Amino acid sequence: MTNRIIAVLIIAFIALSSVLFFFLALIIRLGTTLFDRRLVILHMFTSFWGCLYLWIVPAWTLSIAGRENIQRKARYIIVSNHQSQLDILVAFRLFFPFKWVSKAEVFRLPFIGWNMFLNRYIRLKRGDRASIRQMMRDCEQALARGSSLFFFPEGTRSLTGQMRPFKPGAFVLAQQMQVPILPVAINGTRDALPKHSLSFHGRHHLQIRVLEAIPYPAFADLTTTQVAEMVREKIASTLTETPPSAGHPSDR
Repeated sequence: MTNRIIAVLIIAFIALSSVLFFFLALIIRLGTTLFDRRLVILHMFTSFWGCLYLWIVPAWTLSIAGRENIQRKARYIIVSNHQSQLDILVAFRLFFPFKWVSKAEVFRLPFIGWNMFLNRYIRLKRGDRASIRQMMRDCEQALARGSSLFFFPEGTRSLTGQMRPFKPGAFVLAQQMQVPILPVAINGTRDALPKHSLSFHGRHHLQIRVLEAIPYPAFADLTTTQVAEMVREKIASTLTETPPSAGHPSDR
């Protein structure tokens, strides 16, 4: 019963705060659009917005490893495993500018979805070939403007924690646009917020690990399937590591 009450309070805070933060985001977009071509300032504000929902839950600690593998002025195809809705908030904790590639339904959510539209994040209607083609065009334009892109190539959250096969879109783009791939591994979010659950599940340690970027020459001669499997194996090998002990330093 206590966990259900905590969950209701968290959801209520998210709903109420989203109204305020959306209008702040709108002001930032209007005030910076003339000189911030990639909307970096708006994305950084959105990252703070997302991180706030991790910070308000003391039972969730977060550790970040491999931040040194991010070159701040580089552009990447960022690829991560997907365990939970919390993965989005954890990824924002990197405070690195990128564009999400997300399913179209999310953009219709009041305030949070509208903010995704303000950020020029990229929508995709799964199973719709016309939408997939438009998504690829939008991604190419974002990369041409110097933005990085963040993909969950499994396409949906894993119920078991075992990684699903990777869909090819991110890797097709990496090869076509000759952009390095930045693998990211996320641990601990599935137990903290399982798929199809809105309940509070107690104390959990979350992890995000940025692996070394894979430069274009390293996969230029591979097939898309080979690239996808190579990246998937790199992430999967990290997920099998022993979880940190209770004394592991956390980055709040």
